[in-house]
Amino acid sequence: MTDASFHVMPDGRRIAYRFTPGEGPTVVFLPGYKSDMAGGKATAVFDAAQAQGRAALLLDYSGCGESSGAFADGTLSIWRDEVLALIAAHCPGPVVLVGSSMGGWLMLLVALALPAGQVAGLVGIAAAPDFTDWGTSAEDQAKLAASETVWEDNPYGPEPTPTHPGFWADGQAQLLLEDEVALECPVRLLHGQADPDVPWEIALRLAEVLRSDAVQVTLIKDGDHRLSRPADIALLLAAVAELAGWTR
Repeated sequence: MTDASFHVMPDGRRIAYRFTPGEGPTVVFLPGYKSDMAGGKATAVFDAAQAQGRAALLLDYSGCGESSGAFADGTLSIWRDEVLALIAAHCPGPVVLVGSSMGGWLMLLVALALPAGQVAGLVGIAAAPDFTDWGTSAEDQAKLAASETVWEDNPYGPEPTPTHPGFWADGQAQLLLEDEVALECPVRLLHGQADPDVPWEIALRLAEVLRSDAVQVTLIKDGDHRLSRPADIALLLAAVAELAGWTR
């Protein structure tokens, strides 16, 4: 991939991104919690876009990857605003938002903040809206409400995964699944039924509350949370190609 560039936010935060110009809607990939744009799914989307002369944008949220800032200061609202700033700077036309895990929640928040006509489609990969609620025990919610950071074992790396009180409180203010999600664009949701982190029923719940009638859910019976196997990546690229008008 190309070297990272940096977008400077008004407060000085430097947000790392990679952008390749091209035809059609810009595909914007939103990584998951404590993830970054160097992941396999993000790079697969970016490489496919470059190969076809299509526009694509990757980024690292503040406190993640090559961006500046402390992860402990990050929230959905802050990261949403970073995504919106990069879209405003590089994507004047339609966008297809692709969100992985927490990025699937952020994808919805970004789409709701953009003009309706700018969002050409959404692709969620193990999308996890509202995980600060359904994914956090009552005991841990009480600790977070008391301004205590919660640490959990991390199956994907050696360091435990933190949930910081500011992130949790902001997430609780951004819950979506109890009301209609007022988005009318086409949506494709990919979810593994062997996902240990985000129950596949969340995809069905999200499909139910989305206003759009153009929603399709693909369940992969043996799929895990990452959905990074070659067959999973092929499903992802097919969904992106459909909504962005790529050739397959």
